[in-house]
Amino acid sequence: MNPQLSPKAIREIREGTCNPLGAPQVTTDLSENIILTSLDDLHNWARLSSLWPLLYGTACCFIEFAALIGSRFDFDRFGLVPRSSPRQADLLIVAGTVTMKMAPALVRLYEQMPEPKYVIAMGACTITGGMFSADSTTAVRGVDKLIPVDLYLPGCPPRPEAIFDAVIKLRKKVGNESILERTKTEQTHRYITSDHEMNLVFSENTGVNI
Repeated sequence: MNPQLSPKAIREIREGTCNPLGAPQVTTDLSENIILTSLDDLHNWARLSSLWPLLYGTACCFIEFAALIGSRFDFDRFGLVPRSSPRQADLLIVAGTVTMKMAPALVRLYEQMPEPKYVIAMGACTITGGMFSADSTTAVRGVDKLIPVDLYLPGCPPRPEAIFDAVIKLRKKVGNESILERTKTEQTHRYITSDHEMNLVFSENTGVNI
């Protein structure tokens, strides 16, 4: 009977018969140390891994959004870091009813956010006006009349798990974007605040009582 061969001997026999050239050492080293990707994929990966939402809420939907900050849901694991300044945020989750009095402030916050920026309409009141759409004279019937919306999240109010699902879908959208085609998807027909014209006005108060 033939003596049992060791695993090393079997490996040497296979390399000598099946693959006489062996694995190229240079290619093996490169594949273990170099990652090849495109600029779009690298840019999208960095953005979808660090979406910073703005701390903004107007009604009861914000209570569900605020629950994500706690330890039970811990949405920091998605790279979501809540910011209090619109100039440091790139995600606006509109949580709650938007009234006509609040609309200019909402548009101003959106315009102060740097590009690229994304909007999630959270709750029925934000999407269509909800229960206020029938008889309210001040509720806005859909926040998409004011700012462009990337993702709609229905519910009254949506659960925190639903917000996770919306963020995951938004991350997929961000991952499929292209830098060159970004201008083709921009919304043009929407409400924009007017530019402020600052005029120099001198005081007419001379301090003399007439």
